[in-house]
Amino acid sequence: MTRFPKLNRFTADERGAVAIMLVFWMLGMTGFCCLVVDFGQVFMAKRVLQSSTESAALAGAANINVGSGGTAISMATSYGGATGGKNADPRFSIAMASGYPQLKCFTNTGVSCLGPDSANGIVVRQTITVPLVFGKLFGVSNVTFSATATASGRGGGQQLLDVMLVLDTTQSMNNADSSCSGATRLACAEAGVQAMLGSLQPCSASLSNCGTVTNGNVANAVAEVGLMVFPPVTAPSVSTEYDCSGTSQPTVSKYSAPSPVYQILALSSDYRTSATASLSTSSNLVRAVGGGGSGCNVGLTAVGGVGTFYADAITAAQNALNTNGRANATKVIVFLGDGDASASSQNMTSTKVNNQCRQAITAAAAATAAGTRVYTIAYGASNSASSSCSTDSPSISACATLQQMASDSTKFFSDTLGGTSACGSSANSVSALTSI
Repeated sequence: MTRFPKLNRFTADERGAVAIMLVFWMLGMTGFCCLVVDFGQVFMAKRVLQSSTESAALAGAANINVGSGGTAISMATSYGGATGGKNADPRFSIAMASGYPQLKCFTNTGVSCLGPDSANGIVVRQTITVPLVFGKLFGVSNVTFSATATASGRGGGQQLLDVMLVLDTTQSMNNADSSCSGATRLACAEAGVQAMLGSLQPCSASLSNCGTVTNGNVANAVAEVGLMVFPPVTAPSVSTEYDCSGTSQPTVSKYSAPSPVYQILALSSDYRTSATASLSTSSNLVRAVGGGGSGCNVGLTAVGGVGTFYADAITAAQNALNTNGRANATKVIVFLGDGDASASSQNMTSTKVNNQCRQAITAAAAATAAGTRVYTIAYGASNSASSSCSTDSPSISACATLQQMASDSTKFFSDTLGGTSACGSSANSVSALTSI
């Protein structure tokens, strides 16, 4: 350096060094501020997403089993953060995740899943896409993440149910069911009813005993169940279906009789003494479906003799629910049969001879319109329009009749084991009668 004195003076001059350091510091601070802006945007978006997701779950949970079902899903969706939702935020793009909201039946909440939604909880999941302002400098234009919220339905008393069973007791129910240990179809149907009675709650689950029975019902009953059959019987012979004597059969009436009786038993809740007890052998309803125990030689009988017509039985069931049902109870009709309505004209009034299957569809539709949930169970129903429902024009199959009678597709079931595999349910894969 002694050889180059001018260069030495230049390198020794430190003026401006701080300015260079300041430039690098400013660049760093600017980058940091940019990150703060983007991270702040993401943080805010996450809070908005979580808040709207929780709001949607709470709104859905408050409407589980409200109305005829599906209200919880629609309410949860409407309270979400998507465009048009009650918690939408124009700054962000929020969407309901595919497959959500989801109804759930949780076993640890103590809340019943009885009801049109068959659920006691709901899960909501939403996604959000957040555009980045400065992330684009690093090749990241936006980020997407999700939030999930779960809410339980309201507790309190169990949902009150008024259920009318409508069972086929025509002669075809004497046929054997190979999938049911070779027993008759009627005996298998009775076993199915016993399974149902074993799962319904006669009174609150918190009670060890439902208490005194008056006219077949306990005080503060939860699920009351009645029984209808077709063909109809005469009024004096109704008690032979449950009196345990087994010495006589009911007298069948023509469908055109002045006062055909379809109702065997009115709504009752004495089928169990508590929500955890086994079936009560002293209950007329339990006796009617073959659960009277040893020494009680009785149960429904498939006498037949007047063909099959069941539209009036459905109407009678709905009338019984209207007349004797409780104002605050959900009304239900459960129909079981092969669906082939084709009684001869000698057993029918002239105005009801034709379109007997469609008359049943009309009767079921009227019940649904009145707020009753109509479930149908196809048991040996033909899927052929040419070999069933012979009085109908245009032609319709027994299977299609039962499908259309159900309040919606989720309420149609079919026994494809003891019945026929041709008549299946797209919404319900369960195929054994007792399981249905």
